[in-house]
Amino acid sequence: MISSNIVRAIMTVTALVAACTAEAADMATAQGAAPAAAAGAEPSPWQIRLRALDVITNDSGRVDGLPGSDLSFSNTVIPEFDISYFFSDNIAAELILATTYAKVYGGGSISALDEVGKTWLLPPTLTLQYHFTDFGTFRPYVGAGVNYTLFYNQSGKSARSLDVKNTFGVALQAGFDYMVDDHWGLNFDAKKIFLRPDFDANVGGAGVSGKAKLDPWLIGAGVTYRF
Repeated sequence: MISSNIVRAIMTVTALVAACTAEAADMATAQGAAPAAAAGAEPSPWQIRLRALDVITNDSGRVDGLPGSDLSFSNTVIPEFDISYFFSDNIAAELILATTYAKVYGGGSISALDEVGKTWLLPPTLTLQYHFTDFGTFRPYVGAGVNYTLFYNQSGKSARSLDVKNTFGVALQAGFDYMVDDHWGLNFDAKKIFLRPDFDANVGGAGVSGKAKLDPWLIGAGVTYRF
């Protein structure tokens, strides 16, 4: 479920978009052809964004050799920074930078373990995007790319130790920018990362292994700046 922080951010973006739409219409009426002349300026290929990001994990996984075992993971809200480079008006590459943590809980036949442990994640993600340019200041986009997640600062709780393995994942993305002027805009973005790392743990002196099916949704809202 999307957190209340992100819901509030989305509501804020929606309200600002409505206000900016009305303001843009008034400016166009007052200035006549001036906006068209400004639109002819060549924009910089570089763009950055800062978002509030809700990381919503898929609660699924297994411990090998333990039938009915399951796993669940905590969700977090974090800041996220990304850098985009536009090869053309329509094609861009985006590098997504953020870090977060996940608490790992036992479920099903291992629910008595409760919190198994905790790990931090550094998941740099590179996507190639297509931006639609036929809607004026409203600029939707879709993208796909690759993720490589590094797990660090790991610790066990009911487990004596926890070691989640670094792994690659596939990322899908959709979102939009609403540009307030030539540089500033508002952004909403949703990403799905297919992330299923292997792990080792020591539980009660016995070594176990398995797979965590994190597959997180990353839902974010924030601001865009085009240089």
